[in-house]
Amino acid sequence: MSDTMNIEDYLEQGGVLTSPMNVPARYRGELLRLMGSFVDSELAGSAGFAASINFAPGIKERIAASRITLEKADHAERVLDIMGSFGTDTARYQNQHDWAARAPRDADIGTIRTGGDMRLSVFHYPITGWADAVVMNVLMGLATGVQITELTRLSYAPLAEVFREIAPREARHAELGLEGLERLMANDAQREAALGSIAYWRPRVAATFGHAGSQRFDTQKRLGLRRTPNEDLLAEWNNQLDTRLSNL
Repeated sequence: MSDTMNIEDYLEQGGVLTSPMNVPARYRGELLRLMGSFVDSELAGSAGFAASINFAPGIKERIAASRITLEKADHAERVLDIMGSFGTDTARYQNQHDWAARAPRDADIGTIRTGGDMRLSVFHYPITGWADAVVMNVLMGLATGVQITELTRLSYAPLAEVFREIAPREARHAELGLEGLERLMANDAQREAALGSIAYWRPRVAATFGHAGSQRFDTQKRLGLRRTPNEDLLAEWNNQLDTRLSNL
């Protein structure tokens, strides 16, 4: 117990760990949960966005959708490799769920993880067209930027490094979406569809930040895996989103 408490004090004060060999059991469990959620969300996001390639109205848009689909799968693989260092069967893991499976469009999942995997709830909803794909990518892309910024500072150094490598590419995904949204908003016919999609996706993306006053956050903070409460991350996302939308 003394050794465990000393390690937690070290982590809470900004210490880092570098190998699976020296992590406490509770830390290992929380770290694997965090990585599993990210991997499942990226795989589900990639699978869901793949269908949007054929919604694209032009070659430039098809290239952007293809790039996002590819890079999200690559990001999942990078984090899954780290899970493999903790003993995860990576070959089995990546094929055990239907990543393209979606709930009905009008479902209200809230923050519940369903379907047997650990994807964020927003990745259970279907994308219905190009405007819908662009809006979802913008809103979730900005959310991912806020969330990954938090993860670039976590206490497991190899994973923090991967998130630092991933962060610029995820930011570029959001920028590609914003370029597409600007074109949609400039077209009267497409503008209404985009506004409808914003109303649909905004509460669903907001749910990915979790509950205010989360006890899990308190645990993760003690282990150096998180620093900023869910409600503060949500507020940052809302501010960024409102600024971007007002510019349009």
